[in-house]
Amino acid sequence: MNGVITGAGSGVGRAVAIMLAKAGWNLALVGRRAELLQETAELATQPGVKILIYPGDVGNEAAVQELGQKVLAEFGTVELLVNGAGTNTPARSLEVVSPSGYHHLMDTNLNGAYYCTQAFLPAMRQAKSGTIVNIVSEAGLRASPKAGVAYVISKFGMAGLTQAINAEERTNGIRACSVFPGDIDTPILDFRPSPPSAEARLNMLQPEDVAECVLLAVNLPARAIVEEIVVRPR
Repeated sequence: MNGVITGAGSGVGRAVAIMLAKAGWNLALVGRRAELLQETAELATQPGVKILIYPGDVGNEAAVQELGQKVLAEFGTVELLVNGAGTNTPARSLEVVSPSGYHHLMDTNLNGAYYCTQAFLPAMRQAKSGTIVNIVSEAGLRASPKAGVAYVISKFGMAGLTQAINAEERTNGIRACSVFPGDIDTPILDFRPSPPSAEARLNMLQPEDVAECVLLAVNLPARAIVEEIVVRPR
């Protein structure tokens, strides 16, 4: 079993990598910083499991196509793609968000998920099998000032991507799932205009909670699709 995880250098992506490796998945870890990917690889190491790292920017279409070719050359097939790469900008309201901040966020969150999906869909079609999990956000269900306009748009788009995959690709044996977490204690919180306190973070979801949702979507029988999982702190 071979999988690709974007945003694997920290947070949810790292937690997903560790859980999938324990389950015996060979993994290609994708993220901007090689040193963080290496840390994830070391934490996820399991006997007999191959873990490769691919530093790069998922918002660069040409780079993602090259990534897809390299991963498929190494693994032969890919049964799973987890689109976990995500970012936000401190200046995020309609009043203050800059064009550059908007485009950078959209390139990472939405365009990156689309580029990665397109890079691995042909191999999944050929195999008549594949699961794509998009790590969305509750901001992809309802807008909020806390999330900011660009983040909201990107996450609604990711949810639409999931629906489009299921509408068009289920006859090819490919399924997709959107995971909509509430607040998670991950480094992206540091980008908020007023980052939450350490005490507030203790009451949030942890990356491992969201990773469990990913495993649920992955481990369902191939005949079953769970299109949406909403998970929030108690």
